[in-house]
Amino acid sequence: MEDTICAIATSPGIGAISIVRISGQDAIKIANKIFKEKDLTKEASHSILYGHIYDNEELIDEVLLSIMLSPRTYTKEDIVEINCHGGINTTMKIVELLIKNGCRLATPGEFTKRAFLNGRINLLQAESVNDLIMAENDAKRVLALNNIGGKLTQKIKNIREKMGDIIANIEVNIDYPEYEDELVVTNNLLEKQLTIFKKELQEIVNDANNGKIINEGIKVAIIGRPNVGKSSILNFLLDEEKAIVTDIPGTTRDIVEGSISLNGVKLTFLDTAGIHDTSDVVEKIGVEKSKEVAQKADLVIFCLNNNEDVTNEELKILDELKKQEVIVFINKSDLITKLDYKKLNTSYVVGNTKELNGLDNLKKEIQNRFNLNNIVNNNMSYLTNIRQITLINKAMDSLNSAYDAYLNKLEVDIIEIDLKDAWNYLGELIGESYSDELVDNIFSKFCLGK
Repeated sequence: MEDTICAIATSPGIGAISIVRISGQDAIKIANKIFKEKDLTKEASHSILYGHIYDNEELIDEVLLSIMLSPRTYTKEDIVEINCHGGINTTMKIVELLIKNGCRLATPGEFTKRAFLNGRINLLQAESVNDLIMAENDAKRVLALNNIGGKLTQKIKNIREKMGDIIANIEVNIDYPEYEDELVVTNNLLEKQLTIFKKELQEIVNDANNGKIINEGIKVAIIGRPNVGKSSILNFLLDEEKAIVTDIPGTTRDIVEGSISLNGVKLTFLDTAGIHDTSDVVEKIGVEKSKEVAQKADLVIFCLNNNEDVTNEELKILDELKKQEVIVFINKSDLITKLDYKKLNTSYVVGNTKELNGLDNLKKEIQNRFNLNNIVNNNMSYLTNIRQITLINKAMDSLNSAYDAYLNKLEVDIIEIDLKDAWNYLGELIGESYSDELVDNIFSKFCLGK
């Protein structure tokens, strides 16, 4: 944090403009050594200056130089940004000059790391900065921007602050019962507050699943016996001839993958080899892969034939998948019905891939299962990654333990232990408490110069 750092803030390569960013206590001083026209130490903050970069007497480039003085900057340190001509050689020459004059090359994400450590943003907002950079679609972009704005952060802070008040009063009541001015934490008050905390946290937990869907997308495995129309379904959903379609069973032997965006959410469809008993070594491997993909998928489209009765093996597979999201699609509705629908004991979509009947209903069912018509909106603010979701679930578990302890009439100091755990997990979530290793790991995933 004592070093003055520099890095290229734009994508490397050939382009019209590149930006070299400098941050730290000596940013103005170091930039002043290579910018000859004006004394930067006398210039106003948030001003842009025209001039040239020199290496001693050698002209390096014609530039626009921006000065931003602490604390009104991205890192809350002095920042200088040099807008130079794009191109690898020119840009790298300026970076080399800065390092020669006292800068250190920034590590990945170090500018945002300093913004976090200097208190400008919290950890949740910092992660959202990277989400914004990596956003592949509008839904991810809007979600990242909303989280950077701090709406969700404030919600978590408010819950944590109220928890902290209850914890503090419990400790005062236990340690200093003679202080009559302090709030006495009665059973009625404790039950009321724990109920409120549970409701507020549960809303965040529920929304976190939406954030995961937007950030990571939905993996959909299409499985079933050979020749039930899996590849035709894939081609329809992708609106392209991605998979080979023939009347010969076993045409698909490996996983065929394709993606679409549905209501701003990325759906990755995986067409799998037909699941059946076979002596063919290659087909056996494909069948095992199919089962493995189905177990890991967010959604399984299980395909059956209308003109064949469901087999015991298919019913067994359906039973194995009962803990997952499964849509049963019954294909070949244009043929004579031989399937005993009563055996399925689940909802289903009927259609046929020959005339493309029912496939729009299949797409609508996918939307309904994941509430895709509602989760993407301009005001959405959800937790998005594994770290965040793990911590909010731990906080919820601790809060549930505190509530169970209350119901079981345990001592208030026992309840306080679980309540304090929940409070700590929320602190880790927004970065009120953290380890250096965690922070280093998070920011190492950022690009250089951010």
